[in-house]
Amino acid sequence: MTAIQTIAARASTLSAAGYFDHDSDEVVPSPCVSVCRMSADGSLCEGCFRTIDEIRHWSVADDATRRAIWVRLLGRASAPVPESLHTTEQP
Repeated sequence: MTAIQTIAARASTLSAAGYFDHDSDEVVPSPCVSVCRMSADGSLCEGCFRTIDEIRHWSVADDATRRAIWVRLLGRASAPVPESLHTTEQP
């Protein structure tokens, strides 16, 4: 499975479980897929497509910011964005 397929599958699974719903009591899960390796130019993680700043900020980010990061990283990966994330505001 490619990194794009892996992150797309994770997003789909989390969306189906309701983790991206705005009224969910669950914390928006990390996109980490345990492939923690930065690209050659240092711009993105090759596993989750987050920038180093997004990775650093994740632990203190609120759910709206986490959903926005998910939208951005899926866009970088050219992966489908689940419907539950389509209404996410960009902080």
